[in-house]
Amino acid sequence: MDGDRDRLLTGSHHDPHSLLGAHLTRGGVELRVLRPFAQSVTVLAKGLRAKLHEDGDGFFSGVLPLRTVPEYQLLVVYDGTEIEVQDPYRFLPALGDLDLHLIGEGRHEELWKALGAHPMAHQQVTGTRFTVWAPNARGVRVAGDFNYWDGTGYPMRSLGSSGVWELFVPGVGEGALYKFDITRPDGSHTLRADPMARRTEVPPATASIVTESHHVWHDEEWMAHRAGRPVHEAPFSVYEVHLASWRPGLTYRQLAVQLPAYVKDLGFTHVELMPVAEHPFGGSWGYQVTGFYAPTARMGTPDDFRHLVDALHRAGIGVLVDWVPAHFPKDDWALAEFDGRSLYEHDDPARAAHPDWGTLEFDYGRKEVRNFLVANATYWCEEFHIDGLRVDAVASMLYLDYSREHGEWSPNEHGGRENLDAVAFLQEMNATVYRRCPGVVTIAEESTAWDGVTRATHHVGPGGFGGLGFGLKWNMGWMHDSLGYVAHEPVHRKFHHNEMTFSMVYAYSENYVLPISHDEVVHGKQALVSKMPGDWWQQRANHRAYLGFMWAHPGKQLLFMGQEFAQGAEWSEGHGPDWWLLDPSYAAEADHRGVRDLVRDLNTVYAATPALWQRDTDPAGFAWVDGDAAEDNVFAFLRFDATGAPLLAVSHFSPVVRHEYRLGVPEAVQAWTEVLNTDAAGYGGGDVLNPDPLKPESVPSHGRPTSIQLTLPPLATVWLRPV
Repeated sequence: MDGDRDRLLTGSHHDPHSLLGAHLTRGGVELRVLRPFAQSVTVLAKGLRAKLHEDGDGFFSGVLPLRTVPEYQLLVVYDGTEIEVQDPYRFLPALGDLDLHLIGEGRHEELWKALGAHPMAHQQVTGTRFTVWAPNARGVRVAGDFNYWDGTGYPMRSLGSSGVWELFVPGVGEGALYKFDITRPDGSHTLRADPMARRTEVPPATASIVTESHHVWHDEEWMAHRAGRPVHEAPFSVYEVHLASWRPGLTYRQLAVQLPAYVKDLGFTHVELMPVAEHPFGGSWGYQVTGFYAPTARMGTPDDFRHLVDALHRAGIGVLVDWVPAHFPKDDWALAEFDGRSLYEHDDPARAAHPDWGTLEFDYGRKEVRNFLVANATYWCEEFHIDGLRVDAVASMLYLDYSREHGEWSPNEHGGRENLDAVAFLQEMNATVYRRCPGVVTIAEESTAWDGVTRATHHVGPGGFGGLGFGLKWNMGWMHDSLGYVAHEPVHRKFHHNEMTFSMVYAYSENYVLPISHDEVVHGKQALVSKMPGDWWQQRANHRAYLGFMWAHPGKQLLFMGQEFAQGAEWSEGHGPDWWLLDPSYAAEADHRGVRDLVRDLNTVYAATPALWQRDTDPAGFAWVDGDAAEDNVFAFLRFDATGAPLLAVSHFSPVVRHEYRLGVPEAVQAWTEVLNTDAAGYGGGDVLNPDPLKPESVPSHGRPTSIQLTLPPLATVWLRPV
C-alpha cells in the first residue's frame, strides 16, 4: 500500500479506483478516501453513519460491517465547514467500450462526444465526466475551481491501452473551470487546458470551462435546402470578416443584429469568418489556435456563436469558417508536448517545427491525431451548422520541403517531397465531411500547382495520387497576376497584358475562388484601392473596374472587409474597417459610398445572371471575344449559362474614352443592353454610359460574323446582356 499511497499523492497512479472508494473484503466493506486538508470524513449510507480513521496525508479509511457495497455519501469537514458530497471513486467508467474501440482505431467521427468534459447523469447522480487522451502520462488528475486547483484528491483512471484517462466527478456542472494535471514520464507535472474543451476562459486566462449547448436552432429551412444545388453551379460571393474587429467591442449576439443585415444588403451569399477557434493573441488574425473545439470566448459563449450563425442563416447567408489543421503554437499550457512527449506533433523535431511561424506541425501519420482533426472538421459543421471550411496553409502540409533547405528534410518512402501522411489526412477529412454534412463545401488555400486539389479522392491523377477532395481552391495565381497588372501605370499595362489573361489557361484545372483576402491588404501590401496608380479619381476607377472584372471572371469571389468601400488604409486589429469614411459628414463620403453601391449592384446582377456562375467549372461557359487587345488595355469575353444565354463583359484599363469600339458577338442576339457600368455617376464615375440598346451589325470582327460598337468608359468594366 505504501507504494500505491506514494503514487496517488504524486499523481502517478493509473488505477486510483482500485484503491479509493468501497471494496468488498473478508471483513466487510473497506472504504478508502483521499481528501487533502480534510479534518474528518464520515460515511453516510442508509441506516449507517461511520467516521473513517485518519491515516495521514489526506487519507481516511475504515471497514464497514456490511456484506454488499451500499450507495453512500461522504460528510467531509474542512476547517469547521461541513459538506456532504458523492465519492467519485464509487462510480463505474462513464465512457463506453465502443467509444474506446473507435478512439483506438482512430475512427471516432464524433470524438467531441467521447473526450473532454461532459455534464451528465451517471448512475442516477449528476456531475461531469472528464476524459483526456494522454498515452505517455504516468498519471492524470483533474484540477479546477471546484477543488481549489489542487488535483491531488481527483486522480483519473487509465482505460486499458487506449491512452484515455477518465473520471466522473459528481456535483460538478456547467461553468466549472478545469485543467488536467499531467504527470510526465520523468515525474514532473504540467497543467494543461483540455484539447477537446468546447468552451474556454477569455484570454489571456487559459482554463477550460465545462459547457453544454442549450441553443434552439431556427434555421431549419436553410439546412433543409443547403444541399439542393451544387456549390459549383450556384452564386457564391463571399465577404471575409475578422469578427473581433469588424465592429470592435460587439459580442456575438450584437453582431447577430448588425452583420446579417449588412451582408444581406450588399448581396453577398456567404460570409467567411477568420479563425473563430480560440487563440492566445487577440491582436492576430487567429491562425495560431490553442482551442480547436472552442469558439473564442472574447465575444461570448459557444451558444452565443450558434446564435450568430443562426441569424446569418435566417437572413439567407451561408457561413464559412477558416480552419487551421496545419500547425499549432508552442504555449506550455496547450498541445505542445502535451503529456511530456511529442504527441500531437511529429516525433522528429525537424518534421515537427514549422520553419515560418515558430509553431509545430501535426503528426498526420498518427491515427489519434488524424482523428482529432477529422472530427474537428465535422464538429464545426454539425455542432455550429457551418456551411464550409476554408482550410488554411494547405501547401505547407503537402510538402516535406516546404520552407526547408536541402538537408533540412527527408524524402518520403518513394523518394519524393510529398507528405504522404498529410495527403491521406486531407483525403480522409474531405471524404468524411462530404459524407456526413450534405451541402457543406471545403475550400483549400493552396498556392502551388499540386494536381487534383479539387478532384475526387478516388480519381487518381497522373502523379499517382487520388484527388485531395476539396470542393473549391483559392486561385492564388489569378490574385497575384491580376493585382500585379493593375498596380502598373496604364501606359505600361500593355507590357503585362498576359498577367490578366493567363488565368484562363488553367481556369478549369480546379474549381476556383478568386480571393482578394486579408493577406493582400495588410503588412505593407496596402489596401486594394491604394495599390492602384494615379490620382484619387483614377485609383477609385481602377478599383471599380477591377471588381467588375473579378465578378465576371470564371470562379467564385471573395472580398475582405473594408475593400467594399475602398478603404485606403490597411486593416488594423485595433479599430477594424474605417467606417467613418461612410459618415455623411465626411467630405469624401460619396466616393466611398459609391464603391459600396457598386459592390451591392455587382452582387445583385451576379445573382440574377446564371451565366456568371452556373458553368464556372465548365470550359464551354466561357469564350474570349478579344484577349489580345494589349495596346488598348481591353479584355472582352463572354460567359454562358446552361441554356447558352450569354453575358458580355468588357474591362478597359486605360484612362481614356474609346468611342465606337467594335467587338464581335454571337449572331443569335438581336440587341445588347448595358446592365452594369462601373463608370456610372452613382458609383463616383464620369457617367460615360451606353444608354441605348446596341444592335449587332453584319460586320465581321474577332472571328464572328456580327459585331457591335460601344463606348468604353475610362478605367471601367461594362457588362451587357441580351435585351
